[in-house]
Amino acid sequence: AERIRNVARIITDAYKAGNDVVVVLSAQGDTTDELIEKAAELNPRASKREMDMLLATGEQQSIALCAMTIEGMGFPVVSLTGWQVGMNTNSTYSNARIKRVDGERIRSELDKKRIVIVAGFQGIDKYGGSDTSAVALAATLGADLCQIYTDVDGVYTADPRKVKGARKLEEISFDEMLELATLGSQVLHNRSVEMAKRYDVNLEVISSFSGNPGTKVKEVAKTMENSHVVGVAKDTNIARLALVGLSD
Repeated sequence: AERIRNVARIITDAYKAGNDVVVVLSAQGDTTDELIEKAAELNPRASKREMDMLLATGEQQSIALCAMTIEGMGFPVVSLTGWQVGMNTNSTYSNARIKRVDGERIRSELDKKRIVIVAGFQGIDKYGGSDTSAVALAATLGADLCQIYTDVDGVYTADPRKVKGARKLEEISFDEMLELATLGSQVLHNRSVEMAKRYDVNLEVISSFSGNPGTKVKEVAKTMENSHVVGVAKDTNIARLALVGLSD
């Protein structure tokens, strides 16, 4: 409950500052893992279509609980599922891509001065993840900024839990971030970075807890001193390097 209240505070602070606010939420904590475990107990070979149907419920819980919290704080708010905002995808279950986003419903709610809370990871057939949903909506609505709130302070030169002395970057280019995401960095989904680059969305990775400045992801970033990044792959048995800030 305290984590939800913290998210609600971030959202309402942005709203009180005079912004139109559209928020995309992921499932809470271990919800997705717990749903996967339940499915495996009942049918280890469940179809991807039914797994998508199941896993999408985690995000729906998040948006309803967060909207209730904001409502209780006295702010106008509405929660919307992926299909309600017109998030259209292809039919490749568990790995679909966004085809089109219809922003009409969201614009209508914003015109009523409501905060809009959208379920990530959902569409009228499904796709990459909540950060991908957020970037797609930012591009569709022409948002000034798309902030990705997460459990880290930003993008580091390496995984700070594994590499001593890893430094947080003030900014990183789309291409460099895409390289890291593809190699296994779990800060952003690579599809969200691809989309931000394609539609020139101002992107920032920022902590949900510290309130400190995060990392800006942009077309051209400052050249780093002593530039190099070790991209620690998700599978640590595979040795991979992502060199960042260097000339071709």
